[in-house]
Amino acid sequence: MNIRRLVIILGDQLTLDNPALRDFDPNQDCVWMAEVAEESTKVWTHKARIVLFLSVMRHFRQLLDSKGYRVHYVSLDDAENQGSLAAQLQHDLTRLNPQSVCMTEAGEWDVAQALQGVVQAAQLPFEVLEDSHFFCSKAEFAQHAKGKKQLRMEFFYRWMRQKYNVLMHGAEPEGGRWNYDQENRGSFEKSGPGAVPEPIPFQPDDITQAVIALVERRFPEHPGSVQTFDWPVTPEQAEQALQDFIEYRLPQFGQYQDAMWYGPKQDQPYLYHSRLSAAMNLKLLDPRRVIAAAESAYHQGKASLEAVEGFIRQVLGWREYVRGIYWLHMPDYRELNALQANQPLPDFYWTGQTEMRCLNAAIGQTLRYGYAHHIQRLMVTGLFALMLGVHPKTLHEWYLAVYVDAVEWVELPNTLGMSQFGDGGIMASKPYAATGKYIQRMSNYCQHCPYNPAERVGPTACPFTTLYWDFLIRHRPLLSKNPRMGLQLKNVDRLDSAESLAIQAQADGLRQKLQPKRPQEV
Repeated sequence: MNIRRLVIILGDQLTLDNPALRDFDPNQDCVWMAEVAEESTKVWTHKARIVLFLSVMRHFRQLLDSKGYRVHYVSLDDAENQGSLAAQLQHDLTRLNPQSVCMTEAGEWDVAQALQGVVQAAQLPFEVLEDSHFFCSKAEFAQHAKGKKQLRMEFFYRWMRQKYNVLMHGAEPEGGRWNYDQENRGSFEKSGPGAVPEPIPFQPDDITQAVIALVERRFPEHPGSVQTFDWPVTPEQAEQALQDFIEYRLPQFGQYQDAMWYGPKQDQPYLYHSRLSAAMNLKLLDPRRVIAAAESAYHQGKASLEAVEGFIRQVLGWREYVRGIYWLHMPDYRELNALQANQPLPDFYWTGQTEMRCLNAAIGQTLRYGYAHHIQRLMVTGLFALMLGVHPKTLHEWYLAVYVDAVEWVELPNTLGMSQFGDGGIMASKPYAATGKYIQRMSNYCQHCPYNPAERVGPTACPFTTLYWDFLIRHRPLLSKNPRMGLQLKNVDRLDSAESLAIQAQADGLRQKLQPKRPQEV
């Protein structure tokens, strides 16, 4: 096989707009794609996440074939599969003997380093192209961060809005305000959310069914279920999912984006959320298309400014911001542990088997669908781990394992920084610590729980509430330096010594009780 240029396409770069495919000559060039076990085993990956990545890859390979691209594709069950991307590329460079190698920049630090090392060792010309999928390049973000003592997403978001003329009225933000976050914190009435329009499902086709069978055979002990798998796996399906969200759930998304609900049938995991992050992260769906569709809905009077701004802030603000933080601070970022948290992850994170109903619901949903929305992640599973004192890298690996939309550039800063305050304030201006009363206010979880969020000590005290006060007591010296923690620390100072000791004793008892039986590595 005579190959001028070998074009590497990774499992989260699955678009014909991939910069590495520009000027592709099928007579001289060849696409290289590989399914490898290492990508499913370096963390104990949810079966649905494995199925999604492999199915989207195989559908993209089919699309490339139909367009006349020459493709060298290594399947997971190929006899000569080497097990890792680096080993497979090294094996195939020897076999294919290309004159040069090209790829769009990888979304994960370790993958980028590994592939670069292989190509350099082969002494081949290697072109790495900027990823045009994103609004803000790594270089632009680094320039934005230069000279600033502290970065904040809000100011980055405003810059992006101005630069790309999104929800702008001339030089001013649409409606006269940049942010409608205060309007977007609603909870459901006692009667619940009612009949929320469910996201359009995509039943597994022959390709996806074959992948499901492969995953069940190769990874039978991995967590999660594939029985409900119905994620979009092609650009056409992703576009249908976008239109479905814009029409049926975007109008209520803003008001209820932070709300949580435990239904009797547990059959409303998505509520008013979009379910689009996985499609965007694998590049089935361009964020420009997503933002344009949401903005159009506002201008056509189909959704309020509060709803549309809240959604666009997630895509143009947070999504771009966390990517910038990731590449600005890697590889050291992954090892940060500002609170010196060293507790292991409780076993129930892998089973959902706990009396705490909020965790039972959020983790149970995660294991069934590979999905939980951002408040379930931040203020239920993440909040508990923060206050228990779980090592932030351990929790990062759990999030990376169990959510179908998890890729490291977006998941790591959100988990280690935003959720666990492991970076000491790079991502968030203060720890997201709260008692069980927050969960009670934003959900109906507490109605079904044996614990009382108003109690901090005693047999029916909510573990979240106990751990909240313990968290403030334990970290008081560090938190006292943070001006945003003043009010919370004043409340700690009102505790008498006996109650303070009782809280700490009960928290220590929780930590002992939750010591895992499953081996863990950090």
